[in-house]
Amino acid sequence: MKIAVIQGPNLNMLGVRDTQVYGPMRLEQIHAQMKDFAGQNGIEVDFYQSNLEGEIVDKIQECYGDADGIIINPAAYTHTSIAIRDAISAVNIPTIEVHISNIYRREEFRQKSMTAPVCTSSIIGFGPFGYHLAMVGMMQILSEIQAMQRAQQEATQE
Repeated sequence: MKIAVIQGPNLNMLGVRDTQVYGPMRLEQIHAQMKDFAGQNGIEVDFYQSNLEGEIVDKIQECYGDADGIIINPAAYTHTSIAIRDAISAVNIPTIEVHISNIYRREEFRQKSMTAPVCTSSIIGFGPFGYHLAMVGMMQILSEIQAMQRAQQEATQE
């Protein structure tokens, strides 16, 4: 099982940028915790961060045929990027959108997600712990998909 973790613009500045909103943890610390959890559960995890929309689109497309699931924090592109939304939709891979802050308690322009409607689920406002919740959620989603595929295979063999 392989999960791609894709981080959007300015997330490389976690721990420095607006710590009252995003907290003191750095992105590297969040990724280290995710990697430890993944290792304990036999999951391969691939981390990627970019401040550039097109590079994020490219990374999502690279997941097609390579990753079983995507955990993405599109950051500011959440509210503006039809291109990222279309890429998520095109690859048709289970995708969980994560936001460290509660976007619905923030400025009005941050309260609309362009990407959430094409994601399997969203985890919002749990701080860095949201990434752990996303890992647990993705494991469950992928487990259910595998169980469904096995049941379909068994049904066709009868």
